[in-house]
Amino acid sequence: MTTITAQQEVAGLASDLIRIDTTNTGDDSGPGERKAAEHVAGLLAEAGLEPVVLESRKNRASVVARVEGADPSRPALLIHGHLDVVPFDPADWQVHPLSGEVTGGCVWGRGAVDMKDMDAMMLAVVRQRLREGRKPPRDVVLAFLADEEAGGNHGAGWLVDNHPELFEGVAEAIGEVGGFSTVIGGQRLYLLQTAEKGMAWLRLLARGTAGHGSMLNSDNAVTEIAEAVARIGRHEWPIRLTPSVTAFLEAACKALGVSFSHNEPAAVLAKIGPIARMVGATLTNTANPTMLSAGYKVNVVPQAASAQIDGRFLPDHQDEFFAEIDELLGPNVRREFVNNSIAMETTFDGALCEAMKTALMEADPDGKVVPYCLSGGTDAKSFSRLGIRCFGFTPLRLPPDLDFSGLFHGVDERVPLDALEFGTRVLDRFIDLC
Repeated sequence: MTTITAQQEVAGLASDLIRIDTTNTGDDSGPGERKAAEHVAGLLAEAGLEPVVLESRKNRASVVARVEGADPSRPALLIHGHLDVVPFDPADWQVHPLSGEVTGGCVWGRGAVDMKDMDAMMLAVVRQRLREGRKPPRDVVLAFLADEEAGGNHGAGWLVDNHPELFEGVAEAIGEVGGFSTVIGGQRLYLLQTAEKGMAWLRLLARGTAGHGSMLNSDNAVTEIAEAVARIGRHEWPIRLTPSVTAFLEAACKALGVSFSHNEPAAVLAKIGPIARMVGATLTNTANPTMLSAGYKVNVVPQAASAQIDGRFLPDHQDEFFAEIDELLGPNVRREFVNNSIAMETTFDGALCEAMKTALMEADPDGKVVPYCLSGGTDAKSFSRLGIRCFGFTPLRLPPDLDFSGLFHGVDERVPLDALEFGTRVLDRFIDLC
């Protein structure tokens, strides 16, 4: 009897996961991840594992399972992905974001690259290995997580705080966002994530004197908050080159056949294509105003006004970030955290790093693996609190004209079928080598 392979199964698994609505609104008003978690748990149980489904609160569910390795005495490896996705407006899309439609050589839908593609690859590879009786060299812990898109407090963070025993013996981890290809100067580079920026989601608050809109008011909360937001939004942050960013820029310049200038690192961005959007955000700390709230009637000056800022700081530059933010706020605006989490950076070396590089190069001998820093954040922040060394490794060989970074949280999110199949081959080989 012919059994289905991981490469044959992965697209269907991705489509099925996309069809399950796991929209994370950030306020528990969405459907939650419970249905998707039960679906994943069923697929793992069908393959012979004993998955655990845990809820941090109603319908906010994660799944954890352990695959026994050939040598359980070795430190374990964690492979993690998240089940939740960001909101969407179907009117903006060519296909419905929850359709999981396969067309034009791609699987379409919200989560196709962030990150139900990796969830599907994890499932497909592990299911095939279990069917064939192939044990990994060491224990592998699989985690399919809730709430990553809102900071992970009800997913990875909650599991680390309340169920650390599930990750007993885990020393290293892979997750999003790395291992994908981009073409620079005709050279295909695979970006392995060795760092990610810290996160400071801030709520700014201003108070003033309420009054009639027709009268003079020199203590207007709306004016205070607007001026603070404008100062932050227009602020030019100083360039700070971290080791991972420097290593990527040096590799990009080598591929382009140009010399790398530490004094003008931004000059290379214009030559590296769409990935410049993501890389450019790792040259500095950043702070983007995203929300404003004030008032309830046009002729009433409100007593209070607020705004929200998406702040991201580079590894080892947290203190500098907050010092600049506080100066920009001014004396009449205070801040509080909506979410705050660490920046991370590890070195581009070690046995696990070599396993990722080897698995990619065996699948694509013409490629080259380089480190980079992610401008966003992942669940790795939570797992690092357990002393786990984390990398971003979701292997995908992508068409050179695909604006991959623009698909994250974007319209018409999709992942090529051949990229999914490539990813399953690389992930399977990586597990053999880990």
